[in-house]
Amino acid sequence: MALDIIGAGYGRTGTLSLKNALELLGFGPCYHMLEVHQHADHVPMWRAAGRGEAVDWGALFKDYRSTVDWPSCNFWREQLHAFPDAKVILSVRDAQSWYDSVMNTIWKVSEMMRAAATEPAARAQSDMVFEIIWDGTFQRRMEDRAHVIATYERHNQAVIDALPADRLLVYRTGDGWPPLCEFLGVPVPETPYPQVNSTEDFQRMVGMRND
Repeated sequence: MALDIIGAGYGRTGTLSLKNALELLGFGPCYHMLEVHQHADHVPMWRAAGRGEAVDWGALFKDYRSTVDWPSCNFWREQLHAFPDAKVILSVRDAQSWYDSVMNTIWKVSEMMRAAATEPAARAQSDMVFEIIWDGTFQRRMEDRAHVIATYERHNQAVIDALPADRLLVYRTGDGWPPLCEFLGVPVPETPYPQVNSTEDFQRMVGMRND
């Protein structure tokens, strides 16, 4: 199975909702960070990719038709080389609200998980997250709002500059079905577009909120 869709948008840009949407449209399974939790054998490949080593993308994504979220979004260029017929979806949102969401969800949980990780597989996964995202992408300067937002905006612009309009959908949180279905050439479903994993949802899921 070859990838049809490569998600280039950073985490906390509606990627879990987009994963669910793509699967509802028939472009699943869709690879998301959640998949890493279920496939410990993928962690060494992601760490190798983070070091700039060659990765067999066909083997990594052999059971998937699409990708979204970290860690895969960092390697959209490599995936395009491996799957030259794939289309790219760049999920985006307002930079200020994106930063706030990251800091109130995945950054906090990543720090907590790293401190608690003692079992080798959990430690390896935590190390991968830091190597690729927090250290590799943001130089672990997460409290530096301007730096993190500049990195986010630079990534988004690089994707936009690299691809023609017929290969790229810049997909904004809240756009719903119409632009996504038009880009993929499929009918708009009768079911509502999935809306999951808000900051409040995430915090409740990991026990950061009691309400």
